[in-house]
Amino acid sequence: MSHTPQSPARHLRRLLELLAAGAPAEELGTVAAEARRNGATAEDLAEVEQATEAALRVHSTLRQHRRREAELTALFDTAGDLAALRDLDAVLRSIVRRARMLLGTDTAYLTLPDEEAGDTFMRVTDGSVSELFQNLRLQLGEGLGGLVAQTARPYATPDYRTDDRFLHTGSIDAGVLDEGLVAILGVPLLLGSGSGGQVIGALFAADRTPRTFAPDEVALLCSLADHAAIAIDTAKAMADARIALAELAEANAVIGEHSAAIQRAEESHDRLTDLVLRGGDVADVADAVAGLLKGDVAVHDGSGRPLTTVGAHDGAASGDGGGAPGGGEDGAGAAEAADLVAAAKSSRAAARAVFRDGRWVCAMLAGQELLGCLVLYGRPDLDGPDQRLFERSSVVTSLLLLLRRSVAETENRVRGDLITDLLTAPDRDPAGLVARGRRLGFDLDRPHILLAARTGGEARDRLADAAVQYLFGGGGVSAEHEGAVVLLLPPGGAGPGEAARLAAGQLGQLVGSPVTVAGAGPAAGPRAIADAHTEGVRCLRALRVLGRAGHGASVAELGFLGVLLGDHHDVDGFVTTALGPLLEYDAQRGTQLVRTLRAYFDCGGSLTRAKEDLHVHVNTVVQRLDRVQALLGPGWNTPEQALELQLALRLHLLSGA
Repeated sequence: MSHTPQSPARHLRRLLELLAAGAPAEELGTVAAEARRNGATAEDLAEVEQATEAALRVHSTLRQHRRREAELTALFDTAGDLAALRDLDAVLRSIVRRARMLLGTDTAYLTLPDEEAGDTFMRVTDGSVSELFQNLRLQLGEGLGGLVAQTARPYATPDYRTDDRFLHTGSIDAGVLDEGLVAILGVPLLLGSGSGGQVIGALFAADRTPRTFAPDEVALLCSLADHAAIAIDTAKAMADARIALAELAEANAVIGEHSAAIQRAEESHDRLTDLVLRGGDVADVADAVAGLLKGDVAVHDGSGRPLTTVGAHDGAASGDGGGAPGGGEDGAGAAEAADLVAAAKSSRAAARAVFRDGRWVCAMLAGQELLGCLVLYGRPDLDGPDQRLFERSSVVTSLLLLLRRSVAETENRVRGDLITDLLTAPDRDPAGLVARGRRLGFDLDRPHILLAARTGGEARDRLADAAVQYLFGGGGVSAEHEGAVVLLLPPGGAGPGEAARLAAGQLGQLVGSPVTVAGAGPAAGPRAIADAHTEGVRCLRALRVLGRAGHGASVAELGFLGVLLGDHHDVDGFVTTALGPLLEYDAQRGTQLVRTLRAYFDCGGSLTRAKEDLHVHVNTVVQRLDRVQALLGPGWNTPEQALELQLALRLHLLSGA
């Protein structure tokens, strides 16, 4: 079958149409074959073939331009991602995905160094199906990736398994095999340029079939790697900036809190100082501290006695700043005072406030002398600034106590001169003594309890100062006289014996040695106070003779010795104290316990002779003596008590009762 030859122009137009339509190179090659089938002349056929070669060159150039356009678009998109960087992982995933798309590989991945572990790990993968491959870790110099990181240069291999340019390891080869990779191209992620560049990772593109990567493909992957390096560095800088901003914000908050604490401390210190300068007392300072710290505040002296309390613990002390030394303490109060003294000593040793038993305790010091302690209730969560404010408050309170004590010592010395004159010559000018006392704020016409205290050894020199401390805040006065310390106390509900025992215990703690104290009174007026002092001195001497050094008592508590030593010779009081239960029992029941006891003693303790004297059966005598024991106690027949009972029986008989 013959064909009519066609003009070469028709075939040239066909080539242009295919180029315009973007047809593949294979279709361009069919134009020359078609001209040959259509019987083109040799000259026309040669022209068509030359035109086809030119069309193929144009097609290749267009394909390269389109590829370059796609690469540039990808790079611009990547740059846009970097400009709007919010999530580093998202940017890195986009870069890896574009690398795989532009190079047309089966997979792409990016590795980063682990500074803590000292190796490299897979950060992002795209197209990977092997979990073993995705979890690979490479040491520096191992595998193609290790070589890229070590040399900071790109490397490509058409067949990884047979390439011996890098170090193969079992774990890496197993991962590559599990993923099925053959051809791999790796380029470094570099920060900086030249020899000073730092490798911070590597970007890879890989195929599962043999492949030779062209130079433009290597250049493209290097460009993407540069963007990845910029993204990582930018993200790190932003993270560092966020951390720095957070640290700055935290530091600013701390500075603000510190500044506020300093300002508050200054205001609080000014407020407390102003209180002291305006003549405020301990109660005023305690009230101010309670308001500043939003808690209950108590002030105790060096022996744990309450001086003042503000808040829910007002039962511990009166709010007027004074606790009378003459008052008694029960066992719970003594234990509480001991606990506070122990906590205050811990605070002194630690040079700060301490938390004990649900309360804050801070020692109040004059040098190393423990003046007392400041106690805060209701603030277990006391923070640093408030704790320092509490500690500063204790310093201000210490200064106030020290000032008050200095004033009290001065006043006590002046009053002590008055007491010395009163005890030396009470009858010389009684009215003048009373007037002097009133000018000094001390009313001698009011009843007072007199205490005479004495100690031995080196503690004797400390006793006078200890007496001033003991009386501090209680309204009493003390003076040294004839080798003893005399204390005059306004009566506070306790008798002279109880006041003497309390003073003996607390003065002993203050001087660190046993102190013997005798009590007398109450007495009002110069002559009565002088007589009470004479009685107290005799009682003090009796306590020493009886071996009761370090104790406290009054004449009335010394039994028949009190009758002998006392000025008023209270016979009826002594008889009532010794025989009172028996006298009351006989009066109510018409029994004869007192007569039976007298007969028992008169007969030398013989039951037989006593029953004959009483004209009763011996069993009756035994029963009556059993009742005596029940009323007087099991020690009624001891030599000491028996002597007092016999003396009381004789005095009772002489009284005509």
